[in-house]
Amino acid sequence: MRIPGPEPRTDGGVGAVTEAGGLHHYQLRLHAEYGPVVRFQLPGAETAVSVADPVLLEATAHIDKRPERLFEFLAPLCEAGNLQVIAADEHTPWRRVLLSVLAGRPSHERHFARFTELATALADDWATRADGGPAEPGGEPVELQKDLTALTLRMISEYALGGAGDLADPDRVIGAFEDVLTEYLGRLYQVPVPGTQDDRARRAEDALAFLRATVDRVVAAHRSGGRTDKSDLIGALVEAGESPARIRDTVMVTMLAAHHTTGVAVSWTLHLLGRHPEAADRVAAELDRVLGERPAPEYADLRRLTYLDMALKESMRLYPPGPYGARETTEALVLGDYEIPAGTTVFYPFWAVHLNPAYWPEPEKFVPERFTPEETAKRPRLAYIPFGLGPRSCEGAALAMIEAELVLAVLLKRFRFRPAPGHETVTPIERFVLWAEDDIRMLVSPRRPA
Repeated sequence: MRIPGPEPRTDGGVGAVTEAGGLHHYQLRLHAEYGPVVRFQLPGAETAVSVADPVLLEATAHIDKRPERLFEFLAPLCEAGNLQVIAADEHTPWRRVLLSVLAGRPSHERHFARFTELATALADDWATRADGGPAEPGGEPVELQKDLTALTLRMISEYALGGAGDLADPDRVIGAFEDVLTEYLGRLYQVPVPGTQDDRARRAEDALAFLRATVDRVVAAHRSGGRTDKSDLIGALVEAGESPARIRDTVMVTMLAAHHTTGVAVSWTLHLLGRHPEAADRVAAELDRVLGERPAPEYADLRRLTYLDMALKESMRLYPPGPYGARETTEALVLGDYEIPAGTTVFYPFWAVHLNPAYWPEPEKFVPERFTPEETAKRPRLAYIPFGLGPRSCEGAALAMIEAELVLAVLLKRFRFRPAPGHETVTPIERFVLWAEDDIRMLVSPRRPA
């Protein structure tokens, strides 16, 4: 049976993506019109098959190959081969090293105190800008994405750079990543970008040189006595026999992925809680019950913050930080009524999966209770995939959840959030992550424990 989808266009699908306002919005439109399996033109892959049904996704979960052209925009960050598309035989042992560090409780616990210090420093800064509460409106709005991506960049730098990640200028590092990604994503999707081609290329080249030099200084200064604990990513890569270029590539890609996604996830969660005060009250009451007078959780406390965890997961369902993924079939496979030939790009539209009404009733509503154990057990395993699926899923998923829950606990223990006047509507747009078009500007006010 022929897979349904729009008629091909001479521009390779670029115009359709642009008209929809980005690839993630385009996916929502396609699946609403054509159903759970759609054939469409994907810039960088000619034709792809998008799958928004979690049951059908199971047939693709084993695939360990990514389409190279779709990930070319990350190639400039990698001198030892694009880490996103390396072959399975090379990817598997490298992934195992990453998981040994990023997914391990010992490493989470070792960095937890420092993460708490960084989150508390941000809260202290916000306290100086907080208004006096509903009775005394005013104060300076905080820009959630700007501040939280800077925070999570510091956190992942501590983690990825062996404890030497106290960046003097995180804003410059974030800006450098943006310059590189904007230029190379613009080339892939033929998106108009301000400035001349020569100016953009020069800016991206300078940004890349700065990022490499920043990581090289830390790697060069890394202790030479060998790996001393299981939380040392650089030490683990050295111990595994990785080359200096591969070590630098891994650190850069880890910093890029982790600071964008975690900071954005926390931003969207605070945005949603600010618009749903009843859910925010439940989170606050849980924090007061679990933490008492303490301003921040200990590592073991996170397991007891069940409603906070549900609110974060529901936020990532509605606004998945990374809105899509892709694989390339290495053999023919069957998806429901359709046969997919080898060499096909299979597109994972996380946002469309998360808004599939067959598995998420009233999908656009914010309902943290969807993630109680009882409700979760009713859904297919792949109905919720904010970190991807299969052997190419995010190695840092466990770390991201620890970071996000810690930051949310610190901030929500001290503050209430509400949209800044004139910024009640927030528009998600497509960048490397699901970003807010004009940041997420909110007023913070001190809260008093019940």
